[in-house]
Amino acid sequence: MTTTAFSSLPLSAAMLANLEALGYASMTPIQAQSLPVILKGMDLIAQAKTGSGKTAAFGIGLLNPLNPRYFGCQALVLCPTRELADQVAKELRRLARAADNIKILTLCGGVSIGPQIGSLEHGAHVIVGTPGRIQEHLKKGTLKLDGLNTLILDEADRMLDMGFYDAIAEIIGQTPKKRQTLLFSATYPAAIKQLSAVFMRDPQQVRIEALHDGEQIEQRFYEIAPEQRMDAVLKLLAAYRPESCVAFCFTKQQCQELVEHLGAHGISAMALNGDLEQRDRDQVLAMFANRSLSVLVATDVAARGLDIDALDMVINVELARDPEIHIHRVGRTGRAGNKGLAMSLVAPAEAHRAQAIETLQKAPLNWHPLNSLKPRDGAPLQAPMTTLCINGGRKEKIRPGDILGALTGEAGIPGAQVGKIAIFDFQAFVAVERGIARQALKRLAEGRIKGKSFKVRML
Repeated sequence: MTTTAFSSLPLSAAMLANLEALGYASMTPIQAQSLPVILKGMDLIAQAKTGSGKTAAFGIGLLNPLNPRYFGCQALVLCPTRELADQVAKELRRLARAADNIKILTLCGGVSIGPQIGSLEHGAHVIVGTPGRIQEHLKKGTLKLDGLNTLILDEADRMLDMGFYDAIAEIIGQTPKKRQTLLFSATYPAAIKQLSAVFMRDPQQVRIEALHDGEQIEQRFYEIAPEQRMDAVLKLLAAYRPESCVAFCFTKQQCQELVEHLGAHGISAMALNGDLEQRDRDQVLAMFANRSLSVLVATDVAARGLDIDALDMVINVELARDPEIHIHRVGRTGRAGNKGLAMSLVAPAEAHRAQAIETLQKAPLNWHPLNSLKPRDGAPLQAPMTTLCINGGRKEKIRPGDILGALTGEAGIPGAQVGKIAIFDFQAFVAVERGIARQALKRLAEGRIKGKSFKVRML
């Protein structure tokens, strides 16, 4: 029997105390299986989905051998997207609170490279970044990896899906031979086997059963004719009225068609696809996270690294071609103890995909007729919040409190009607209840934030 107490691991007293303070009561299955291997310095291939506790597993592992007095890059984490890199860096900073002054830096594309070069000149112990931008820094000579102990490939399957194989190979070519390599992936395609055969030394393998608890996530499958697909999504939304829903499509074109179809029926939806500029991507994700958008329509590649709390429902507008990707999509709902719904639309030509999911889940699928969906009364599905975009952000030293103060100060809007505030380098988003959006817009546009006037628009 594997023990799940962190105290059973060879960790410092400071690290154990910090884990307790962070509320890490006991190890998750991925942590219990992988940490003993990681702490021995061995290479590891771990198959585990997002939300399984893998970041803490490799985070504890990479912080353990760090030398705080050497300000070179000792650990490098490669991630597929900027959102995931930011999320990983945030978690590592929490885990590193136990050690003295560990510097963690994110290096991602979509933002200017100049400030990153400046930060690198001061040195950093841990770098988290996307392959393209890490490659750029290596070419410029602004990043050196000759002191690297640990290399982590997070969500390796998606990095390969996004065409990063050559970039990863080139980065690994600039690291010391005597390093520890940890590879985390939700699925285990042939390209991962190829990558590990070339770049890893006798890796140990850990696999956490990725199937979902039927009590936590209810899955339903509906057989449809291909031409019913778009209307079937409307029927699902009218019957269940989720506050937040991700609809997975197969192509960018299908995403666009669905967004237009939903919009024509008064439902607030936006598409997330791989072609979006980082600024637009930030905007779409901020609107979805703050409840200004009911439906996020996405392809699998575009949805990578999404960290969405409390997602009510997932709709598979078309079944994934790989049953493991289906499991991964479905696992985005029903998190953190909440119940989730996963609805899948299946045209006759996709019956073999449904069969593959049934085989993988080792349980019959839960089929329902489409005409069993009855609309619940109510107006079209409108998001409860509206987002205001302010054309100033971190670079103007704006903090969430400044925006909240500008809205609520001197008999302004009650704080309870203001939702999430997200701040980026050059823009900030604030959610307000739909009914007071015009009043809030006027207040921000006519008032001042940090003593300055900013342009504000409603999204």
